[in-house]
Amino acid sequence: MERLQKILAHAGLASRRTAEGMILDGRVAVDGVTITSLGSKADVDSQVITLDGKPISKRPQYHYLMLHKPPGLVSTRSDPQNRSTIMSLVPPSYRAALYPVGRLDLDSEGLMLLTNDGELAYRLMHPKFNVPKTYAVWVTGQPEDQALERLRQGVMVEGKKTAPAQVSLLRAGLYRSQLQIVLTEGRKREVRLMCQAIGHQVLQLVRLKIGGLSLGALTRGKFRELSKQEVSALQQSVGLGQASPGHKKNSCKNQAYKVKKTTRSKSKPSLKVR
Repeated sequence: MERLQKILAHAGLASRRTAEGMILDGRVAVDGVTITSLGSKADVDSQVITLDGKPISKRPQYHYLMLHKPPGLVSTRSDPQNRSTIMSLVPPSYRAALYPVGRLDLDSEGLMLLTNDGELAYRLMHPKFNVPKTYAVWVTGQPEDQALERLRQGVMVEGKKTAPAQVSLLRAGLYRSQLQIVLTEGRKREVRLMCQAIGHQVLQLVRLKIGGLSLGALTRGKFRELSKQEVSALQQSVGLGQASPGHKKNSCKNQAYKVKKTTRSKSKPSLKVR
């Protein structure tokens, strides 16, 4: 017996948090009985579980995409303000099932994951699993050692102290410096607010890594499917053991897709100080 939200996540229908909303909205039933309690459990092998009246699949096919998000796109499936989202970067065959793992703000760019593996998504996003995210960050001016140490120890952001971070000064300049920041939590606009707290505004922010998964040479506005080895490494890093048997490539594996040009930027990102 497992909690319903976990079953829905395992079925690749949503993240665990989104699945909780589905249950509270009365969209889930077990053996014909609508369930609205988040504490409810079910047996996926012996009971009929439905979402919006349709039985869920017991053997979902999981997909895992690595995406280089450009600036100027919203990192959600849809946007109430009708702004362009990262889902415009991928073919229609992916859009219906996949959803983003975490977010990057509108002006940021870099590595994002898209998947229908709800349990992996949940563990990658939850701070208790301590998955490090690595960022290349260009800021105004040259931060002093004391300011960098404040970032390492945690600074107050919106009334709450940030978790300790790994911070390195890679290149120093009078007007512009490059930092590398590694975080294990993912609060909204956290890197920008951390740098602002020490008096240095972020000029450019690129997420380079999630755990051991690196953006590598994937260029802005393109994506690719993860290899089985990459999926297995991610799963093992959050205690999920071997790669899911549902992992299956689809017809557009290892292809890179250019996205519609955005008005925010037309050039490929450079990791050199400008």
